[in-house]
Parts: sequence; C-alpha cells; structure tokens
Amino acid sequence: MPADVRPQGNTEGIPRCPHCGAAAGGAAAALDALYREVARLREQAQALADSTADAKARQAELEREVRLLRETVARLRGGFVMLRGLDISSLCAQIIRHFHTERGRPLLEYRDIYAGGRLVGSASPDVITIINPATEEVVGAVPAAVGVDVDRAVRSARRAFDDGQWSTCHPADRADALERLAAALEARTEEAARLVTAEMGMPIAYSRQHNAAAPCAILRYYAKLARDMDTEETRTAVSFAGRTVVRREPAGVAAVIASWNYPIMLAFSQLAPALAAGCTIVLKPAAATSLSAYILAEAFEAADFPPGVFNLVTGTHQAAGMLARHPGVDTVAFSGPAKQGRWIASICGAELKPASLELGGQSAAIVLDDADLGKAAASLGGLCFANSGQTCFAMSRVLVPEQLYDDALDALTSQAGSLVIGDPLAESTTMGPLASSRRRADVECRVRAGVTSGARVVAGGRRPASPVRGYFYEPTVLADVTPVMPIAQEEICGPVATVIRYRDEAEAVAFANDGFGLAATVWTGDPQRGLDIARQARVGTFGVNVYEPDIGSPWGGRGASGRGSAYGPEGMAAYLTTKSVFLPSFP
Repeated sequence: MPADVRPQGNTEGIPRCPHCGAAAGGAAAALDALYREVARLREQAQALADSTADAKARQAELEREVRLLRETVARLRGGFVMLRGLDISSLCAQIIRHFHTERGRPLLEYRDIYAGGRLVGSASPDVITIINPATEEVVGAVPAAVGVDVDRAVRSARRAFDDGQWSTCHPADRADALERLAAALEARTEEAARLVTAEMGMPIAYSRQHNAAAPCAILRYYAKLARDMDTEETRTAVSFAGRTVVRREPAGVAAVIASWNYPIMLAFSQLAPALAAGCTIVLKPAAATSLSAYILAEAFEAADFPPGVFNLVTGTHQAAGMLARHPGVDTVAFSGPAKQGRWIASICGAELKPASLELGGQSAAIVLDDADLGKAAASLGGLCFANSGQTCFAMSRVLVPEQLYDDALDALTSQAGSLVIGDPLAESTTMGPLASSRRRADVECRVRAGVTSGARVVAGGRRPASPVRGYFYEPTVLADVTPVMPIAQEEICGPVATVIRYRDEAEAVAFANDGFGLAATVWTGDPQRGLDIARQARVGTFGVNVYEPDIGSPWGGRGASGRGSAYGPEGMAAYLTTKSVFLPSFP
C-alpha cells in the first residue's frame, strides 16, 4: 500500500453511517479498500507505460482515476473530518461515488433531502432511478420527494431568510461567500463533470466547461455585482416637500426548478443572482440529473454558508408543483419544456407570485447571400449539434438563399460527419448519447414525420452502428424542409438541422419570427447588414456571426420561449424588491 496515500491520523472513533449502516470498522475498511484501489490502478498504468497508443490512452485514463481517488483520500484523511454539518452519510456517499466506480460511472444512492444545512432522511418511500444514457446501466437513485420533504426544505429556507443572518448582511459579505462557493465548486470540477456526464451523456470536455467553469464564472460575476451594489438611494420627492429613500431588498425564498440539459450551469444562472440579492434557496433539479445536485450541497458546506440558505429536494414534476404552490416561497424560476412552464406559470399566477420562465426554442440561423459558408457552417455545426442538440438555443432551423442551398447542405453535412460519436467520458468524443431512451424515441419520431411530410435526409437520420448500447443518434441534416412542416415549427431537442430555402431577406426574417422567441443568428459578410436584421427579429437574444450567451447581459426569451432574464444586472433585479420610504424635509 503506498505510504503517501495513507491517512496521517488514525480512523478510530468514526461514527456509524446511517447511509449504509456501516460501523466505524466498516467505514475504515472502505478507506483501506480505497487505498488498495489506488495502488491497483497505479500498477495497471505502469504496466501500460511502454505499450500501444490505445494502451497509452488507457494509461492516461487510469492516471486520471488515480488522481480522483487520491483527492478523495485527501478529503477524507484524518478520520472523516471534512465539512461542517454534513453527516457521515454524505461522507459515505463520497466513498461510494469514487470506490464503486467503473471508469467514472458511479453507483450512488441517496435517501435524503438537504435542508437546514444537513442531509435529512426523506419521508418518501419512492426513489427515482437514474440511468446512464451511454451504457443503459443504473447510475444511482434519489428520493421522489413528497409534500413533507418540500415543506421541510421551504421552512428551512424561510427560517434562514427571516433570521436575517443572510438576507440583511452586508452585500460585500455575501460577495465573499459567493467567491468561496466558486472556489469550492471549482475544487469539485472533475467530480461534478463526470457525474453529469454519467447522468445525461454530455461529453466530458464539454461537461467540465458547462458544469464547473461556467458556473464558477457566474458566481464570481454576481459576487462583483453584490460587492458594488447600493441598497439605498435617496431622491428628492416630486409630490411633496421632502425626500424618498428607495430601498432594494431581497425578494425572500426563491424556488429554482432547473432543467436537465445543462444542469449545474442552469441552476447557478438563477442561484447566483438570487444569493447575491440576499434570497434563500430551495433547488429542485431535474429528476434525471439529481445526483449531481448533491455535489452542490457539499460545495455550500465547504463555503461555510449559514444553514438553510441553500436547500435541495429531488423529485418529479409533482415536487416542482408543490414548491411553486407553497406559501413559504416568494418567487419561482423555472427552466424546461414549454408545457411544464405554462403549468408552473398558472400556479404562480393563481398565487400572485412572480415567475421567471426559460422555455427553450426552435432557433433560426439566417445565412445571407454574402456569408462565408465555410465559417458559418463551422459555427453552426456547434450551434446545431453540441450536447447532441439538447440546447435550448440550438440553431435547428438554417435559412439559406436558393443560390447557396446546395453548398450550404454540403457544408453542414461535412460538419455532421466530422463529429466523433462515442463514450462521453472519452476526451476525443464530441457527441455523446441523447439523455434518455424517451428523448431518442421522440427525435426519431420527429425525423420520420419530417420525411413523411417531404423532407429529405442528407446526413444521419438513424442510430449509429457503434456504440451498440446507449441512446445514441447520428447528427442529422434534413433538406427540402418548408416552414410549415411540424419539424420546422416544434422544438426538436436533438441533433437535427433543418435547412430551409428563402427568396429574400424579408421572407427570411418572417420565417425566423414565426414561432419561438429565444434566439436567432445571422451570418453575413456585412456586420451592419446583420445588425439591421437583428433589429427586426422578435427574439430575446441575437447573434451576428456569433452566438455566445454573455453572463454580463440579459439572456431570456419572448412569447413561447418564456419571460424574464438570466444574467447581467437584470438577472439579480428579478430577486430584489423595492420599498419607498417617504421622509419630510429637514427642518
């Protein structure tokens, strides 16, 4: 056993683990097994050192696993002393997450919600089983929360808000906490990225960016806004002889209901501004990506947030409805399908509760006749197919003038063919599976319906020959699509680009404005011409020769794509309320 990975202190006196029932000896034995796993992996890696290229790739993968295991050993070193408030069940979960791992595919089961700064046993007898979409194997399970669980989490958030420790502290203190949280999440980059990949199939390199780097950047941006925030402004009264102090105060308890396609980034797009404003939180992640949310609880603990500021419940859409309806919740943020968003909006409307809704779209990319097709196609390849097309702003409608149509088809087909489909944990993979069997079946159904309506498949349109297991689907390009076809009007949420002809700019803009209102782009050799088209587009966000959401600017949709904005100062404004205090003139 390598001496450099053994704990320096002894492991005597470890409490019994309620997560698995293991006594102190059992937990210590689990640590010993963890050390032996490190040694075994090292031996395998060294044996492959002078072998073939494939073996060297496996060696690199084994070395990464060694680093992950060593990090866990370091975190658990000294008798499981780790984070304030997390009971031994969470520590046991960490061992399970790393020790019971086959090439990064963990088996992890939680029976707890997170409320009041600790894991608390769920009142629900039911669990949600989470399946790895690349292997079709069980990743783990989480509670299907019931009303008692939701009520406990909301009450914890309410107490934490009302006691004022967080809601009335100086904004600079909240900024410090957000920066600590960013550092804690950053320290868990690999763990978070690999777990999200296991949950929904995002390629690992993409997962590191969107489930760690981007959330950390969002936290640090809102930390700066909080640090610079003025909570009071004094104005000379207009209607009487005196003055008015306008206060900006946190809205209260925020329920954040996050989607599955970018689970950690979408959660923090609302968590960060809400926390910066002084709100307390109850997070309800998507059922399919609930395991990774427990890493957030660990990060909040490591960042020393007051108990109850962050709370977590897992479950189905029913738990989301309970949250939105709960009288202790003051404001709701939802990201997900339009149908569920309308339902959440109806609940909030009945309760006279503000709601921010990010409902996705079927975005259009207008390629003008002066565009550089090579550059446009290179960008559109990512905007159509990244994350297997499971992106709310995916440019799935590509509008092309007649004279460029065939060349545009060839360019997009080339982009689709350049993608590497395979194990999403492999660094070389650029396209993983769809997130579930249901998601793939839905995409297949839509493509078949498109072909029946007259569309023509020029790339993809089928399951790949390899991998055999997993919910994979080839990147697909459809030609001869018309704007009235359902596949051009309904959100696909899969790796499908529909290519549509247009006669002139006016028709292209009309096509782009027909439907959802989240995003659009234009591709042109003349940026001013592109800006003119941007002014005509009825969408919340628009890109000229680029599309990259900016965390310093508002990002949100119109119409069927929802209401409200994430990012920018506007994102934090949604979690602040104003109070006017009327004062007489000084004598």
